[in-house]
Amino acid sequence: MRRRKAWLAAGLGLAVLVPALLAQAGEAPDWPRYRGPKGDGISKETGLLKTWPASGPRVLWRARLGSGYSGMAVSGGRVFTLFGTGGSEFAIAFDAGTGKELWRARLDAERRDEMGGGPRATPTVDGGLVYVLGAEGKLAALEAATGKPRWRVDLVAEHGARVPQWGVSTSPVVEGGMLLVTSGGSNGRSLLALDKLTGKVIWTAESDVAGYSTPLVLHLAGTRQAIFFAGTSLISVSPQTGKRFWSVPWETSYDVNAAMPIFIAPDKIFISSSYDTGGLLLRVVAKGGKPAVETLWRNRVMKNHFNSSVYVAGHLYGFDDATLKCIEPVSAAERWKQRGFGKGSLLVADGHLWVLSEHGELVLVEVTPGGYHEKARARVFDAKTWTMPTLANKRLYVRSEGELVALDVAG
Repeated sequence: MRRRKAWLAAGLGLAVLVPALLAQAGEAPDWPRYRGPKGDGISKETGLLKTWPASGPRVLWRARLGSGYSGMAVSGGRVFTLFGTGGSEFAIAFDAGTGKELWRARLDAERRDEMGGGPRATPTVDGGLVYVLGAEGKLAALEAATGKPRWRVDLVAEHGARVPQWGVSTSPVVEGGMLLVTSGGSNGRSLLALDKLTGKVIWTAESDVAGYSTPLVLHLAGTRQAIFFAGTSLISVSPQTGKRFWSVPWETSYDVNAAMPIFIAPDKIFISSSYDTGGLLLRVVAKGGKPAVETLWRNRVMKNHFNSSVYVAGHLYGFDDATLKCIEPVSAAERWKQRGFGKGSLLVADGHLWVLSEHGELVLVEVTPGGYHEKARARVFDAKTWTMPTLANKRLYVRSEGELVALDVAG
C-alpha cells in the first residue's frame, strides 16, 4: 500500500511537472534589449508565419507615438520604448497583448534636428528595472512595473559626455551588476560602467568621441571582453575594470560608427560603417596571455549605415547602405543582393529574414546564401521606418516615427 501511494504521488508530481517543463521549454524568450537577448538580432522562436496575404499579418493593436527611432524591448508581458512629443521625451510601457498604455515617464526635453529628432536608444530591461537613455544623454533606471525612477544620471553634466551630431543612439548594456554605456567624454571618460542599482560610477575609461553603436560583451580568447564601437575606433576593455585589451582605429565621416560589432564564432569580430568606409574582419587571439587582434580583411563589400547585419549559418545578411546583401564573411565574397528596400533593418527567426524596409514594407525572405527568395510582402506604414523590428512570443513589433504596431506572426 505504501509503495502504491509513493508511485501515485510520484505520478501526480510528474503530471504537474512535465506540462510545466514543456510549457517552459516551448516558451519563447523575451526581447529585453537592443537586437534581442544576445544582442545578435536572432530570435529562437519557431512556429512562425511562412507567408501571409497581401494585407499582411493580422494587426493585434496600434499605438500612437511621436518622434524618434528607439527600438522596442519586451519583458514580462510589457513593451517598452521611447518617443518624443509636445516638447518632451518619454519612456512608455504598453501591455504586450492588448496595447494598453501602462505608464509613461518623462526623461528630458524633446530633441529636434534635421533627421527628425526624438530619442534613438532602445530600453534595456533587467531585474525589474528598465534602463532608458535620452537623445541628449539623460540616463535613468525606472521600475518596469510602474515607471517610477530608481535613479537618474545626466551623462553630459556629470560625466562630460559629448552628444554626437545626431543625438545619443547607443543603448545601455547590462553586464553582471554593471550598466555599460558609451558617453564619449574626454579625459578618460569615454566609456562608463555604472552600478546598475544605484547609477554610481564603477569605472571610466578611454577618451574617444562617441559613436552611435551599442556595446557587445562576450568571451573571446579566454577572456571576458566589452567591445565598444566608438567614434574613431573599436575598443576592447575588461568589463570589470575598464582596462584596455586592444583597439583598432576606425574613422568614418561624422563619426557615424552605428552598427553593432558582430561576433562570428569562434574567434572573429566584424564591424561595418557607411560613407564608403566598408567592413573589417578581425580575429581575436591570445598573445602573451592577453587578448589581441589580427586583421583578416578590410573592404567595401558591406557598408552598414545605422542598422546592423545578422550572422547566421556561416553568412552575414545586412544592408550595404540601401542594398540587402548576403556575404560569406571569411572570404568576403558576395552571395546575392537585392535592391528596393532603402535603408532597411532586419532580424532572423525560424529560418527567415524579417525585413522592414525604409518605406514601411514588411518582407519575409528565406535565410539562404543560394539566392534571394522572397516569401511574403505587405505594407505596414506609409512613413519612414528606420527602427529595427522586435519579435517576442510570436508577436512582431514594428514602429514608424508616429506609430507602434503589434502583428500576430504565429504560424
